[in-house]
Amino acid sequence: MIERLRDIPFFLVFQALTLFFVPVPRRFCLALGRGLGLLAFRFFSKHRGLALDNLRLVFGSRIAPAERSRIARESFARFGCVLADLVKMQRLDRRSLESLVDLEGGDNLKRALERGRGVLLFSGHIGNWEMGSVAVSRIAPLHVVARRLDNALVEKRLLSLRRRLGARVIYKHQAARPVLEVLKKNEVVAIVIDQNVLRREGVFVDFFGRAASTTPGLASFHLKSGAPILPIITACRKDGGYTVRLGRPLEIPVGGTPRQNVLKITQACTKIIETRVRDAPESWLWFHDRWRSRPADEHGKETEI
Repeated sequence: MIERLRDIPFFLVFQALTLFFVPVPRRFCLALGRGLGLLAFRFFSKHRGLALDNLRLVFGSRIAPAERSRIARESFARFGCVLADLVKMQRLDRRSLESLVDLEGGDNLKRALERGRGVLLFSGHIGNWEMGSVAVSRIAPLHVVARRLDNALVEKRLLSLRRRLGARVIYKHQAARPVLEVLKKNEVVAIVIDQNVLRREGVFVDFFGRAASTTPGLASFHLKSGAPILPIITACRKDGGYTVRLGRPLEIPVGGTPRQNVLKITQACTKIIETRVRDAPESWLWFHDRWRSRPADEHGKETEI
């Protein structure tokens, strides 16, 4: 009960923004979201410092401090735009949502579905990742694997929004059975793989030259179901719309132990996300503590998070 009461203040702020955005033109909402993101960069020193530290960790002296600061600032601004747009989209109808999205590579998904084993899509927090649901759900039923938000009231609104965008949610906790059942029906499952997971739940693969604890779920589902794996990235366009790009099914030969196969697949998919982030670093969430979980250190003792 106390936790529910703690949810109320943030939810009221969220509700106020929703009501404010209803009559306001979408372009103004995006501009306001960008402004709020820039304010967050200025005043949220902890997250600003984390973003700058991550950029320094990844790029080192190859990028000047001023450029690292510019990328971090723009990352905050673009995330503000994404949040504002998602709030605005709660009141947009399906036709309006579809008018904002262009799809590239739709035939890749259609051909993958012809195999009859379902399809696994993977992505990262690049651009407005939620908008990929609009494009994919035109082709086949879509399910997204997600973690529940800590705020139950906002989670309820996000669940409703994801349904509006065309996705059904499978919650991360105990997702294995429902995911495999969906794939058996030749439907689509999307998983975001670029966030830190607890050491005991993840596998460590290389991400920008540093070990990063990553969900093994995508690889495990592929090995159990035979469902093809495709990358999906949603890019923000200058005109305010989105371009969803679906890649070709990955061909990753396996033949080792189950753990070796999971590591190989997870590494290959993570490298694809890394390439996309390198192409457009401003579009990624640098203020996420991606490298928080650590593997065994050089003395063989595991570092707690």
